[in-house]
Amino acid sequence: MIESAQKEGTWVVLQNCHLAASWMSTLERVCEEFNPDANHPDFRLWLTSYPSQNFPVSVLQNGVKMTNEPPKGMKANVLRSYLADPLSDPEFFNACKKPHEWKKLLFGLCFFHALVQERRKFGALGWNIPYEFNETDLRISVRQLQMFLNEYEHVPFDALRYLTGQCNYGGRVTDDWDRRTLTCILNKYYSTEIITTPRYQFSGSGLYYAPDDGDYEHYLEYMRSLPIIPHPEVFGMHANADITKDQQETNQLFDSILLTQARTTSGGGKSNDEILQEVSGDILTKLPKQFDTEEGLRKYPTTYAQSMNTVLVQEMVRFNRLTAVVRSSLVNLQKAIKGLVVMNSELEEVADSILKGKIPALWKKKSYPSLKPLGSYVNDLLTRLKFLQDWFDKGPPSVFWVSGFFFTQAFLTGAQQNFARRYRIPIDLLGFDFDVLEDKHYKDPPDDGVYINGLYIEGACWDRKTKLIGESQPKKLHDQMPVIWLKPCKRDDLPIKQTYTAPVYKTSDRRGTLSTTGHSTNYVVAMKIPSDQPEEHWIQRGVALLCQLDD
Repeated sequence: MIESAQKEGTWVVLQNCHLAASWMSTLERVCEEFNPDANHPDFRLWLTSYPSQNFPVSVLQNGVKMTNEPPKGMKANVLRSYLADPLSDPEFFNACKKPHEWKKLLFGLCFFHALVQERRKFGALGWNIPYEFNETDLRISVRQLQMFLNEYEHVPFDALRYLTGQCNYGGRVTDDWDRRTLTCILNKYYSTEIITTPRYQFSGSGLYYAPDDGDYEHYLEYMRSLPIIPHPEVFGMHANADITKDQQETNQLFDSILLTQARTTSGGGKSNDEILQEVSGDILTKLPKQFDTEEGLRKYPTTYAQSMNTVLVQEMVRFNRLTAVVRSSLVNLQKAIKGLVVMNSELEEVADSILKGKIPALWKKKSYPSLKPLGSYVNDLLTRLKFLQDWFDKGPPSVFWVSGFFFTQAFLTGAQQNFARRYRIPIDLLGFDFDVLEDKHYKDPPDDGVYINGLYIEGACWDRKTKLIGESQPKKLHDQMPVIWLKPCKRDDLPIKQTYTAPVYKTSDRRGTLSTTGHSTNYVVAMKIPSDQPEEHWIQRGVALLCQLDD
């Protein structure tokens, strides 16, 4: 096809090149063989692709590049939706048989489209995974909206919500908690209230609302009156979300600067070799010896009545693997600096990471998820090792530090297994009831279940007076949760009360991948936390529980 176009002077368009990664080498070869003297002067080759590491660099360098990105800001985004096809066509805009419902729901849909794109700038508070929602999703949703309004006597909200939220936009969403967020946001804009309520408000301040019926220019005029920089309230978020956004942008800037930093030192300071020797030596002196797993099995044998024994020994094995890699890499790094062993690529990466204060990739392969800088990571690792050592020396604690586990799901399963075996109930019928307790020391463990601590709430706070989820304190991004009692019980017997189902993650990144065990590498469990607000309120705020912070 390309060869015939070169001779005949026609155009060829190859779409979605990022989906054909294995063919990119062939594309590169084809482009390298182009001869301007032999090609027809009217011949053009168009390529479309998402950003991809597999796209040939030489093709990018030799081609004319065009990008299509969503405009920045709610105002510009909604305005662009109305100025683009098909809404810019007067015939299409005025073709609906239900003009009142059409104009209200259309504005709500365009506002929804802008909002789901703009939420990406808030990082994990907005979406666990930053999805590439684009104009195609909006265009097909707009046409479906008009088609359903023309063909049905009443507005088919269920069909519209399903097609827009589960197919058009939801088809890109791979995370179940993101899907919950998307559905919650869409229900706000695809609702009977937006049709029946004059100037239906999209935010508490009343600044954003669905305008009254008018012609095409009436809507453009309202959109141009919106503020350039939107307040977090329009996204359903707390004002602290702006701080999170600014921190994320700053971290990205500094990460980019570090990539361009050369490994040089000024004349007055220590050399890189001296810094590496000092840091590696300091970590090695603090690192305790390996756990004696054989002694652990003798002291805490596998028994029918106590599954936590198995959890302890398995955790010791996992941490032994990690500390072995940390210890061996640091010892070999010291030898390489002295010239006793060859400085291979792995050791060089360890050295670079130590100088930048980051966790080496070699350690991450054997490590639990962590976004902490190197110093904080080492302190956290030592604290986890001490937690297990105290458990080994003194017996199971009355309150378990849930953040200290390598594989938290095994601990939760162990708690349920103890209950299931004690009361002879199939474990697959069990769930957890969650009881947030007082801020005090608990000497004795509960009769059933376990006490845990070490969780942080992000996007909200825990109100100690009302014992409910409350709004975040100004400029306080996280709040430490009190001790929580995890009470196993049959799912059918779980008490019905007003709660918010908060996902628990190991890190603030929130996204994770499925491991070989079938569990996510980041997501832990869903906890039902008492609340006096509708669940949608906290979903839009992106409220979640974290096992550890980033500092």
